Amino acid sequence: MSTARAARRPWTDLRFFIGLALIIVSVVGVWLIVGAARQTTPALQAVRTIVPGEPLTSADVRVVDVELGTIAAGYLTPATLEPGLIATRTITEGELVSTAAAADADAGRTTSVVVQSAVRVPAAVATGAVVEVWAAAPLADGKGFAEPRILLAEATVASVDHDSGPLAAKSTTLELIVERARVGEVLAAITDGSTLSVVPVGARS
Repeated sequence: MSTARAARRPWTDLRFFIGLALIIVSVVGVWLIVGAARQTTPALQAVRTIVPGEPLTSADVRVVDVELGTIAAGYLTPATLEPGLIATRTITEGELVSTAAAADADAGRTTSVVVQSAVRVPAAVATGAVVEVWAAAPLADGKGFAEPRILLAEATVASVDHDSGPLAAKSTTLELIVERARVGEVLAAITDGSTLSVVPVGARS
């Protein structure tokens, strides 16, 4: 009897076929997972820095094929770039545009306002930078200004114009993206003759 068992061929044993099937299933599963991970999806990439409130159009993005896997639904594609979308936060040049960074224009809560900084703004402050706006109100006697206070703790730079002239005095004009609810405060500071100073976040006027 022991001789008969020793002579039994392995492929006549049911366990042999079960083991072989498990190996095949495992290999196929790994192949499918790897293949799925390597699949690319068309997504939109910003060709320039886009600030909050700006419209998202085909001129601002390019189509790239990327491997996003299961998170592909979290990014805009050519098919989901619909008219009327705006950026809800700063999207830097070269960044993939996520669905969380876009919203319908009707839901926008920001707008732009132009201010002139009384202090020279560093060259590093460019489109997309986050800055503080300080205001110093004129004194009642017209002699000087009160101590500066923070008017806006956070605003996003839409554009910068470093004004320069033949004299040493120079100023900087900036278009800032601010919350609509704060526009009135900014305009009031401009009309009452306050001096405004724009400084990078973390710095001090």
